[in-house]
Amino acid sequence: MHYRRDQSGGHYFFTLVTEKRQPLLTLPDNINRLREAFRREKIAHPFDLDAVVILPDHLHCLWQLPEGDSDFSGRWARIKRYFSIGCVGVVLVSNASRLAKREKPVWQRRFWEHSIRDESDWRRHMDYIHYNPVKHGHVSDPWAWPHSSLRQCAARGWYAEGWGASTPDLSGCAAGE
Repeated sequence: MHYRRDQSGGHYFFTLVTEKRQPLLTLPDNINRLREAFRREKIAHPFDLDAVVILPDHLHCLWQLPEGDSDFSGRWARIKRYFSIGCVGVVLVSNASRLAKREKPVWQRRFWEHSIRDESDWRRHMDYIHYNPVKHGHVSDPWAWPHSSLRQCAARGWYAEGWGASTPDLSGCAAGE
């Protein structure tokens, strides 16, 4: 089967999910490993990380790639590989395909990506990312979630204090979960 991915460059929203929704992203060692994977990849293959939220079994983020560069798939492959090598707490139940490829069952093979169309689309996806811990019942206030870029985005002037006290309008958001 061939999957078509947008290769035009620009801004992208992503969702990545752990294999069988294992809550691997609750362990501090794994959170640190994921942060290191992002740091290393941003140095080797630069991109801007506009926003990110890490939940127990998935993450969402918004990237801007350099002009003329659309290789988000290669970046994700390297981030996932680095993270997987040192990931702890993985349930080692695997299928024949994963065994043949020597893959550790950490991430679902595919990821969801959406090419951001305009400023309004970017805003809705930013809000979706930062409100996601509330949506999933982890916190009642998005500012209380520790693994979110909400505070950094507020420091940039993108969010006002108290944002998220009411549910933001996420209509038309193409968030894949």
